[in-house]
Amino acid sequence: MLSGLVIVDKPQGWTSHDVVGRMRRLAGTRKVGHAGTLDPMATGVLVVGINKATRLLTYIVGTSKTYTATIRLGESTVTDDAEGEVTATRSAAAVTEDAVRAGVAALTGEIEQVPSSVSAIKVNGERAYARVRSGEEVKLAARPVTIHRFEVHGIRPARGGEALETDVLDVDVKVECSSGTYIRALARDLGESLGVGGHLTALRRTQVGPYTLDQAHTLEQLAEHLDVLEMSQAARALMPNRELSDEETTEISFGRRIAAGVAAGTPDAATPENPAAAFAPDGTLVALLADKGSYAKPVLVFAPDNEKRAATEPAAEQQAGQ
Repeated sequence: MLSGLVIVDKPQGWTSHDVVGRMRRLAGTRKVGHAGTLDPMATGVLVVGINKATRLLTYIVGTSKTYTATIRLGESTVTDDAEGEVTATRSAAAVTEDAVRAGVAALTGEIEQVPSSVSAIKVNGERAYARVRSGEEVKLAARPVTIHRFEVHGIRPARGGEALETDVLDVDVKVECSSGTYIRALARDLGESLGVGGHLTALRRTQVGPYTLDQAHTLEQLAEHLDVLEMSQAARALMPNRELSDEETTEISFGRRIAAGVAAGTPDAATPENPAAAFAPDGTLVALLADKGSYAKPVLVFAPDNEKRAATEPAAEQQAGQ
């Protein structure tokens, strides 16, 4: 059975669900999921899991993400991106490069971010964007996110702005952030801090955890050749590694505990939320392990002839909005 990760370069205009549907047809299986939604406007890295590898998706969802983006200053939209109607225009002619860089610096580090009102976050059981489309005013609570890096790569006069009499600026940026960060909310907040409003006009995700755009393939390329990152390779790149002896491999394959890893009792110890990938002497991925006291116990077992889920296993297809 084909199992592994596929690093897709998502095309503009496709939803993440569209990509999953296409991958189901290409892989010939229904068991396909993705590790973190990309908006239809966005392009770039979408990590897709096939069959057994869907069990790894939960651990990929929470990893940091990296994006390149263009922020337009001088125009605000209802969706905080280019897909929404322009709601306000203010001249950005007086905005200086120093002011932009100061605004970016203020949005770097640990911040409280209010997600876009048209996000997929549920409010009383209904998606926020559905409530907005029905005419309801939605105010979402701020949530903590971490902006590890927010760099300005260029500032230039925009072309194609909605308001002919308004000066608009396009700011090209690179953002590395924690899971759950909304890049369009960064665009909105930067514009508001400068007093001119702002929205996102382009977004490309270049990295999800250890998986980069260099590894990604377009759907057209995947239709010609389905390039799958094998389970062991995927897990080695994603989490700490533990090499097992033959005896330990046998014990773990049957769900039994073994001696804890060398990091047990330290902040780097494997946990159910951040497990270690355990490999047999031949390099096969056997299980994900968590340390508890002097023992390590399996969170997930991948042994070919004795697969089972441990009681602590998270849901396989959790997804994070972007």
